[in-house]
Formats: sequence, C-alpha cells, structure tokens
Amino acid sequence: MALTDSQIRSAKYQQDKPNQKLSDGGGLHLLITKTSKLWRFSYRFGDKQKTLALGKYPLISLAKARMKQLEAKQLLSEGIDPSNERKTDKVAQTEVFATFKDVALEWHEKQKSRWSEGHTDLVKWRLTKYVMPYLGNMPIKDIVPKDMLDVMRVLEVRDRIETAHRVGQICSQIFRYGVASLQCERDITSDLRGSLKSVRVKNFASIKEPTEIGKLLRAIDGYQGEVLTRLALRLLPLVFVRPGELRHAEWSEVNFDASEWHIPAEKMKMRDPHIVPLSKQAVAIFREVQQLAGGGKYIFPSVRSNQRVMSENTLNAALRRLDYTKEQMTSHGFRSMASTRLNEMLINDPSCSFNADIIERQLAHKERNSVRGVYNHAQYLPERRKMMQVWADYLDKLKLGENKT
Repeated sequence: MALTDSQIRSAKYQQDKPNQKLSDGGGLHLLITKTSKLWRFSYRFGDKQKTLALGKYPLISLAKARMKQLEAKQLLSEGIDPSNERKTDKVAQTEVFATFKDVALEWHEKQKSRWSEGHTDLVKWRLTKYVMPYLGNMPIKDIVPKDMLDVMRVLEVRDRIETAHRVGQICSQIFRYGVASLQCERDITSDLRGSLKSVRVKNFASIKEPTEIGKLLRAIDGYQGEVLTRLALRLLPLVFVRPGELRHAEWSEVNFDASEWHIPAEKMKMRDPHIVPLSKQAVAIFREVQQLAGGGKYIFPSVRSNQRVMSENTLNAALRRLDYTKEQMTSHGFRSMASTRLNEMLINDPSCSFNADIIERQLAHKERNSVRGVYNHAQYLPERRKMMQVWADYLDKLKLGENKT
C-alpha cells in the first residue's frame, strides 16, 4: 500500500523495531532510525540484492523519492546498476553544482556591508535555524517550489506566519543572486505567491493616556530586576528611538559636551544617520549607566558578556514583570507614546516651539525626498533640542501626577 505524507510525518522510532521500514511499493521504502527517516530503494542487479540510498526525509519529500525510484528503474531497464551510476554522477555534481548553503553564504557575505550588525546576525540565524537543515546540502539548481514551500509551511503550522514570509523573502534574494551568478536558473519562490496565510498587521501596543503614562514611569522607577535594564527602560521614553537602536548604542556615539547621541546610518532602520539631542534627564541616566557599565564598548551590554548587546527580549520581559501585558505596552510603544502626546501638545498648547515636522524628524521616519535624506539627520536640530527638553520635563510632571492633560 502506498505511503502518504501524514503517515511519514507521524511515524516514530520504536525501540523494539530498530530496523522498521515503511514500504511505498516497488522496492521504495522509508527506514526509521533513532535520529532520521531515510529513503531506500531495494532492487536486484544480476544475481545480487542491492540497496540504493535516496536521501533523508523531509529534505527528500515523498514525491521526490518516487521520482528517484523511477530514475533508478529506468537505469535498470537499460542494464545499468543505479549504484554505480550514482557514484559517477556524485563526483560530477560535486565539481559543478553549488549547494544552496554555498550560494546563501556567498550572498550573505556580499550583503554584510549594507546591513546593520543586528540585521546581519538575524538573517544568518534565520537561515541556519529554518532553512539549512532542509535545503542547505541540496544543489541550488535542483530545488523546486515544493521544497521551499515545505520549509515555510513548517513555520506556518507553528503560527509563525511573519517569520515564514521573512524566510521566503530572504531565500528569494538568495535565488536571485544565484541567477545573477549563473548558479541556478530562476527564483523559484515567485511560484509561491499566495501559498501562505497573510501576515496579520499589528501596531505596537502603547500607553498614551497621561495618567497611565505617569503610572508606567513610576512602575519603571520601582523595577526590581537588573539595574541596567531599569535604566534602559527609564531612558527609552526620553529618547524614543527603536529598542534595537538603544540596545546597540556605544559610548563612542555619545557626546556629553554637546548633549547628543549620534547613531550611525548602519544602525538605523532607514539607513540614515540620526542625532538624538539629550535632555538633562537623559544625560543624567547616561552618566549613571557609565558608572555601572564597566568600561565596555556597549552602553547596555548583555548580562553574560560586555562584548555583546542586551538581548532583544530583555526590555519587553521587564515590562511583563511590571504586569504590563503585550497588549498594553511594548518597548517599541514608547515611540508611539511620544508621537501621540507631542502632537496633542501642539493642539492644546499654542506656545509650543516645535511642529509636526520636527516630531517626525526626531522619530527618524523616512524622508520622502531622497536628496534631502542625505543630510537631514541634523535638520531642525535647535528646535528638536528644545522639544526633547520640553518632553522630558513633561514626563517628570506626569510621573509626579501633576499634569493630567
């Protein structure tokens, strides 16, 4: 009886059946070992019983195993031993055809100079964890859309929809690089459009009501976990950068004399350099951190090593410890908090010396005019400096419960 994909996926190694085989018919079977599921094709050549290894499941799908079985039977019909033919082909393929892993690493190396350190590490981690175990050793020219879909479906069934789409986008770039470098014929991911569930777009949860902001700031001040984590949480609402930009901050980027933090382009999402004018309150926190950091490169290093930055989960985990759920507040939500309240201040306080353009510039949103984007990191700097101090003073009032508007 022919096998099905569900049978293969659910098959488990049994201690009392160390050589368990699931037959698909015609000599094709799946050998279940303690660590793997291996495709094998049993046949006779001359007067000898022989077995041909066809690969490991799920790297080799049921459909592909059947295709290999047919190819082997065709050779037998022509009086050729498939095992001997495989040895010849294997040498030729090793010399000529690059694997997916070869092309991916080559592509990754060429992209590194364009990416931030964090993005470089994330792309490599996603490839290593989600793609290489399935496609890494396959010749890139032999990979078909179903192989790529199987990789993404593993993530989809775990409800990792956004990650599945991200992995597909990364692999698409690798295949396109393979086409340009003559290592494969086309980007097979283009055949998969519409094959996965759509990503559910969610805004980052954020507290925006003044009284609740005051409660949050007081809760942060009372945080009982790691001191550097508490200081990072205290600093985040004062600078409203993206959490990753704060975690990767270095002491060399902070100018205490000018009260400015200069973030280089490679660390910014939009790849433009960015200046954060520092309020008196922000400078005081940086000074406090400086006394604790131990002279390392990073302002907020990992608790395990000062050669690495704080984990990306640290700040959100701290908010959870303060009893704020992910539906109430996230570390990224401080940006939305600042944007909402500052724009409200423009409406309610005619004396404000800043405008909406200044808020957008400080949030480092993308400059629509690409020519202006080259130099606009310093745009409106005097006005932004005043705004950041007004904002810090406003947060102090909320923390004390003095301002409810």
